[in-house]
Amino acid sequence: MPPNDFVLPLHVDLGATFLFALSGALAAARRGYDPVGLFVLALVTGVGGGLLRDGLFLQQGPPAFIQEPMYLLVVAGASVLGYFFAAALARIGGVLFVVDALGLGAYAVVGAQKSLALGLGVGAAILVGVVNAVGGGLLRDVLVREEPFLFKPGDFYALVAAAGAGLFCLFVVSQGWPSGQAAAVVIPVTFGLRVLSHRMGWTTRAAHSSS
Repeated sequence: MPPNDFVLPLHVDLGATFLFALSGALAAARRGYDPVGLFVLALVTGVGGGLLRDGLFLQQGPPAFIQEPMYLLVVAGASVLGYFFAAALARIGGVLFVVDALGLGAYAVVGAQKSLALGLGVGAAILVGVVNAVGGGLLRDVLVREEPFLFKPGDFYALVAAAGAGLFCLFVVSQGWPSGQAAAVVIPVTFGLRVLSHRMGWTTRAAHSSS
């Protein structure tokens, strides 16, 4: 089992949660939701991946966002911004994309690290890392009754998260790197891969039925 020496700094985790929650709040604002609906969608988008990770896979007590009250405060702040300033925030999609790409790599690493620290195998660690990274967006789409974007052809997203989680496992398990050192390399690499795939127009392709 790899050393459990890397924990995502709380301010980084909260920052990613804020941006994911803000994207959920903006999605709710576009649909004309009331404040309650907007907050719920922001909450699900912001902490949904961690909720799936802790509740379904790792089962190590209450989810992190329940144990640390700052998560709910961050989601509340994102909800207020989304409710009152949705039109202005919609114009800075490039900024939101950049931070979302950073959060994708960070959450992929954290999910993988937590899994390895509990003695799970590499395959399970990669799966949990991907769920941690993309679960919030998936739950958001389900709640608003949209076909989840993860299921449709488009930008590399879950694949990038899987690459980041897999690279982290490679460095920690196969190469024996300390978890912190591996994370410091993998998060920027995952971010770069996400940005590069978007800029280059790399997309997944639709499956074709033989019938």
